[in-house]
Amino acid sequence: MDLLGLPVGTLLRLGDAAVVEVTGLRNPCAQIENFQSGLLKRVVHRDDAGDLVRLAGIMGVVREGGEIRPGDEITVELPPEPHSSLDRV
Repeated sequence: MDLLGLPVGTLLRLGDAAVVEVTGLRNPCAQIENFQSGLLKRVVHRDDAGDLVRLAGIMGVVREGGEIRPGDEITVELPPEPHSSLDRV
């Protein structure tokens, strides 16, 4: 699933009950260094053209809670058009 390609407002239905609304891009910060030294440089860098590349995930808001188990189905519900691309939150 191309999480970074989803529009703002997409609903991700996880398992039988959980629903997460996609709100934006996760902007990596210095706290990521607490997990492994040098990790920030691996997820934020410049490409050959000099453009900033962020290899991070997405942010979301839990709209409905529920138990999620490995192997549960994930259903994607796109919001009404026009779609808005994800931006840093």
